[in-house]
Amino acid sequence: MTVLLLVNAFAARPFAVPSGSMENTLRPGDRLIVNELAYAFGGHVQRGDVVVFDGTGSFLPYAAEPSAGRRLLARLGLASGEDSVFVKRVIGVGGDRVTCCGADGRLRVNGVALDESSYLAPGDTASQVAFDIVVPAGKLWMMGDHRTVSRDSRDHLGEPGGGFVPESRVIGRAAWVVFPFGRWTSLERPAAFAGAGGTGGHGDQR
Repeated sequence: MTVLLLVNAFAARPFAVPSGSMENTLRPGDRLIVNELAYAFGGHVQRGDVVVFDGTGSFLPYAAEPSAGRRLLARLGLASGEDSVFVKRVIGVGGDRVTCCGADGRLRVNGVALDESSYLAPGDTASQVAFDIVVPAGKLWMMGDHRTVSRDSRDHLGEPGGGFVPESRVIGRAAWVVFPFGRWTSLERPAAFAGAGGTGGHGDQR
């Protein structure tokens, strides 16, 4: 257990998916390995990444401090973690203009229509909520893959902060689904975002 805690502290963190907001990419109860060094040493969060982040101050105005026991279970991947921790997909980074939806029903990033068919939940549309936003520098626009049930950046448009998540609040990139064993897979960045670089943001670094 000591070795596991040391690895968790410096490189990887297990995370239990708490809800269906990322179906079918992630399902409730899936266990993830979160790469906490993915954006270290000058790296930046990229469009399309699935990330785990602390939503305090953006998705939540405040959060109660979890107990020591709950923190330990979260570090071991045996609980979903603090109530302020979320897992979502990054749709826009600082400088991006994100709009929804065009006549074709697609989400657009910097004017580029995204083909989200590889990850959207079956039967879902890009969004039932119309919006046109520009992501401030150092912030992120987050959305779940199960758009009809996900509470994400769209739900906080009229609140202080506008639903934007500070990049500094990202805990790490969700890299692998490791349990159940039949769902073992890596979580790659979808090709849909390859041409959405525009003039702002971090580009499409790999």
